Amino acid sequence: MIPAVVSGDRRALARVLSVFEDRREGVDSLVAEAFAAATPAHRIGITGAPGAGKSTLTDALVAEARRRGRTVGVLAVDPTSPFSGGAILGDRVRMQRHVLDEGVFVRSMASRGHLGGLSLAAPQALVALEAAGFDPILVETVGVGQDEVEVAAQADTVIVVLTPGWGDGVQAAKAGVLEIGDVFAVNKADRPGAAETVSDIKAMLAMGHRGDWVPPVVTTVATEATGVVEVWDAVTAHRDHLGEAGLEERRSARRRAELSTAVVEGFRQRAAAMIDVGGEVVADVEAGRMDPWTAARRLLAAD
Repeated sequence: MIPAVVSGDRRALARVLSVFEDRREGVDSLVAEAFAAATPAHRIGITGAPGAGKSTLTDALVAEARRRGRTVGVLAVDPTSPFSGGAILGDRVRMQRHVLDEGVFVRSMASRGHLGGLSLAAPQALVALEAAGFDPILVETVGVGQDEVEVAAQADTVIVVLTPGWGDGVQAAKAGVLEIGDVFAVNKADRPGAAETVSDIKAMLAMGHRGDWVPPVVTTVATEATGVVEVWDAVTAHRDHLGEAGLEERRSARRRAELSTAVVEGFRQRAAAMIDVGGEVVADVEAGRMDPWTAARRLLAAD
């Protein structure tokens, strides 16, 4: 299927992404093929609190990228319900105007309980989008709390979307958004308090040590496409600032982190298999006759 993806077959790309997401048979060889065929694209992460307008801003940025003649891939991760296990893949609804555009591909993925704002299959899905030739690729996170910073490891440029009344600086520091943001977009800037929010962000950034890149703070009204050009220009400026050497440095760190994640996932699967055949040791833990930590040492020693 990978040669078909490279040649621009949308159905093949959708099937490959489904294989990655569902961990179907043959996924490992398919990932390896996709990686070999991929050309690194500029990955733009978009994160922020629920209701900040991430999806609307993403949609507006797609339109701006198309206006500039770019082909755009979008990976949007939506939260999975802890009760039903389902997910409302809202971006497929919000981005209907791009459905017939051959220069845009939008894929929504359910987080399936994975923390960090992305899904376990997201890194592999991004490789597939790169193999399909999309550049840039927009990655929108779940945005459901203070731990949605995993996008920083998968993106070259991170846009943090905030709104007037976003909360105090301590909350922002706890959320980690000041550390991961390369561009800040104060969305819904037609509401009261936008200027104060911009001032607060700039003040917080001034207290940090971020090297020679000063993250711009842009006001937007995504529903009206106001400020979208300025956000895109800021993203482009950040990419230019990084240069090819800076981009490759980020990509090298990303590959190392993905290796670590893959190794941990492999051990997790091995651990689940060990527990399934643990026999008396597992029975002793379930009955309260042995503590889990002693049992883990025994299972590992027996492996």
